[in-house]
Parts: sequence; C-alpha cells; structure tokens
Amino acid sequence: MTSTALKPHQKELWGHPIGLYILFFTEMWERFSYYGMRAILVIYMIAKASDENGPGLGWTKVEALQLYGWYVMLVYVISIPGGIIADKMLGQKKTVLLGALILVAGHGTLAIDAPWAFFTGLILIILGVGCLKPNISTMVGGLYRKGDIRRDKGFSIFYIGINLGSLLATSLIGLVVAEWGWHAGFGMAGVAMLFGLLVYLYGQKYIVHVGNKPTLQEKEEDVSLVKIFYKLFSSPFQLGVFIILLGLSIYAGFTFDGVDHWGYGALFIFLSFVVGMLMMIYKSLESQVQKDRFLVLLLSFFIVIVFWGAFEQAGGLMSIYTETKTDRMLFGYLIPTPMFQGLNAGFILLFAVWVANIWAKRKLKGKEASSLFKMAVGTIIMGLGFVFMIFAVRDYDAHGKSAMIWLVLAYFFHTIGELSSSPVSLSFITKLAPVKYASLMMGVYFAATGLGGKVAGILGEKSAVFGDYAIFAGITIFTVAFGLLVISILKPLKRLTHGAEDDEHEMHGENEGFELAEN
Repeated sequence: MTSTALKPHQKELWGHPIGLYILFFTEMWERFSYYGMRAILVIYMIAKASDENGPGLGWTKVEALQLYGWYVMLVYVISIPGGIIADKMLGQKKTVLLGALILVAGHGTLAIDAPWAFFTGLILIILGVGCLKPNISTMVGGLYRKGDIRRDKGFSIFYIGINLGSLLATSLIGLVVAEWGWHAGFGMAGVAMLFGLLVYLYGQKYIVHVGNKPTLQEKEEDVSLVKIFYKLFSSPFQLGVFIILLGLSIYAGFTFDGVDHWGYGALFIFLSFVVGMLMMIYKSLESQVQKDRFLVLLLSFFIVIVFWGAFEQAGGLMSIYTETKTDRMLFGYLIPTPMFQGLNAGFILLFAVWVANIWAKRKLKGKEASSLFKMAVGTIIMGLGFVFMIFAVRDYDAHGKSAMIWLVLAYFFHTIGELSSSPVSLSFITKLAPVKYASLMMGVYFAATGLGGKVAGILGEKSAVFGDYAIFAGITIFTVAFGLLVISILKPLKRLTHGAEDDEHEMHGENEGFELAEN
C-alpha cells in the first residue's frame, strides 16, 4: 500500500517494497549480459577467420575449454573478496554499483575486435561479477524486516528476474551474432548491463536503507581471516600440515605440464590456504555437535563440486558439440547455438514449482526429503541427462550429424536435477554452519561452485584425447555412482547433523524452485 506521506524507500508496489523491483531489473539485465556473453564465448574462441559470423579467434577446442574453465572458476571465486569488500569497506550498495560499472566497461571492451580487448574484457567481467553477485541478493533480504512473511515471496520474484534475463539473452544473442557478428553479440551484452546500471542508479532512493557501509561495531563483530590464520600459526600440528600442503601445492602447480601451469600453481596455493582455514575453524568449534555438523557441511561442498563440474558442460563441451556436430535445422531455419543454452532457463520457469511440490508432498508423506538426499538425487538425475549426449554421439557417428532432440532431453534432465539439488545447497549451509563463520562458509560455497566450473573445463579438454563418447559416459557413470554413494551413507550423515533440519517448516514451492538461480 502506497502513501504520499511515505518516503520513497517505504513505498510498496503489489505488496512488496519498490526496491525489490529495482534490484529485480538490475539483476535481470546483469544476468542477461553474463549468460549472453557465456553463450557465445567458447564458440567464438573456436571460430575460424572464415566463419559465417565473422572471424573468431581460431583456437583449438582444448585451448577454448582451458580458458572457459578458468573463467567460470574465477567468476565465482572472486565473489569471496567481493563479499569481503562489502562487509569490511563499502557496504553492499556501493559494491554492487562498483561491480555494475566494471561490468559495463568489461562487456564494452569485449565488443572491440582486438586480442588485448578480449582478455581485458574477461578480466573486467570477472571482477565486476565478483563485486555484484554476492551482494545484490543480500540487499534483497535487507528490504524486509526480520520475521516478515513476504521475504520468501520476494526472493522468488527476484529469482524469476535471474532466469528471465538468462532466457532472454540466450534467445536473442544468437540472432544478433548471426546477423551482425560476434562483437555485436558482445556489445549487446554490454548494452544490457548498461540498462541494469541505469535502473540501479535511478532506484537509489528506494534502497537507501539497505546495503550501507558497515558500522565500526559490525566490523569488530565480524570474524577476520587474519584472526583465523593467527590461530593456525599458534598450533604446531595444524601449522605443520599447512606447510606440507603449501609446499606440495607450489611444487605440483609450478611443475604442472601446460602453458597454464602458473594458474594451477596459484590455484593449489589458494586451496592450501582454504584447507588451513577450515582446519582452524574446525579446531575452534566449541562442541562436538558443531564439529559433526561442520564435517557434513564439508562433504556437501564435494557434492557441489561434482554437480557443477558436470552441469557446466553446458557452456563448454556441450556448446561446442551443438555448434559443430548437431543438426540445428528446423523447418528450414538454422537455430543459433546459444538458443540451446536457453532451454535451461526456460525449463526452470516451467517446472520449478512442479519439482518443488513433488518434494513437498514427499516430505508430508514422511518419506526421505532431507537436503543431502535432494542434493544426491539431483546429482543423479543431472548425470543421467548425459545419457542423451551418449545417444547424440552415436547418432553423429552413424549419420554425420546428431538430432536436436538429444540436446533438448539432456537439458531437461539437467534442469530437473538442478531444481532438486541447487535450491537446498545454500539453505543447507545456513543450517549447519556455525553462526560466526556463516559468511565465510558462504564464500567457500562459491569457491566450490567455481572449482566445479574448472573441473568442467578440464573434462571438456580431455574430450580431445578420449573422445566425446568417453567423456559423456564417464560423467554419467561417476555422477550416478557418487550420488548413490551419498545415499548409501545418508543415515550416518544425518546423525552427524544432530537434527539440524528436524524443526524446519515446509518451504513455499515457488521459493524452493527459484532459489537455484542464485548460481
């Protein structure tokens, strides 16, 4: 209900603060730019100078998937310092603005046809997403007071914007590339981000009360990484383990075979510090209940890595397969490759509520519906989607082209698996993580998601050695086996959670369905 006596940030539209719709459209355009660029990134890298869409980089499939793996990983890992900048220095509101400005510059740079512009643009996009992504969702939560029953519905509306941006981008950007070339597609992503920035600037008066610079007291109460590692250096055993891991990481990374050995060196060193941090967090926990829950939480991160390591093939190996080996003719029209990535967002909007209701009914009947079970089942369903990619390879071997139906079915299973697994991942962290380390654990979650992206790139690279059939079959077998393994040890794992989920109420179906888009 609106009133002229109310200040702008107090006004509402359709039962929610107007600020929600400002953040909705900001995120929609940001996701449009991100998924639009992601949809053409790999196929641009492998395109030859004589490509019908204009000259590409002419890279090999291995080189393109190497860069794709690093890019997807860094986009998520940089979310950790992005969150720290907001928490310690600027606040979420200014950090989101900074991220939007960097993203406009990054996408605009990609529109320039020059090698330096390509790499510079990617670096700027990584930094921009890292600043914007972890903070804009936090601002959505800040629009509602504690206990406000509208909060879940507000997040559902926000996440619709994420999927809508993805669907629009993957539906349109392929047409732009086909008509005007690769750099027009990158430029279109930049224009979309500019729209997002303008919406955000216009709506500042509606979000004056959220995401502000942290107070001195809030800074003092926050858990510092410096404090955690100070404890590490005061513990001889943990320090010894950390030094061994760090030494092995430096040796393994910088002796790694390949032109990107320096990247692996930095990655392994980073992981050593993460392991050291996790060891000290575990040691600092005050009760056995907290320690048991923390161990289960760490296992859930492995599930996250496995899930996204397979799922992110969509922007890598599956994108290349679609471009080079799929018969994309439909009624005499050549369907652009990026449109197939839009199937995921489209299926999300169509089936999110349906999948959520299935899980809700299952729980009402007293059947197993814990977060770990959903994550395991989601991983299995997503993995089974690659069975259709195996059929696609067999179809290609027999006829020289594979039918589109295999891709449609693969994306359908991937989406159903995502809807089962991803919505509960973030929620599971908030249930099990010690309160004072909740923010850090959220950062580790994003890092695990990023590592999954890197795994996806590595698997895609190996297709040049082992072939598409072996990679798709291997992903299917491993994800199904891994999911079944988690289910087989579900009872002892649930005991270690000490009833963390026993008292929770049923989520609204639409909220559970759309929460996945946070990834």
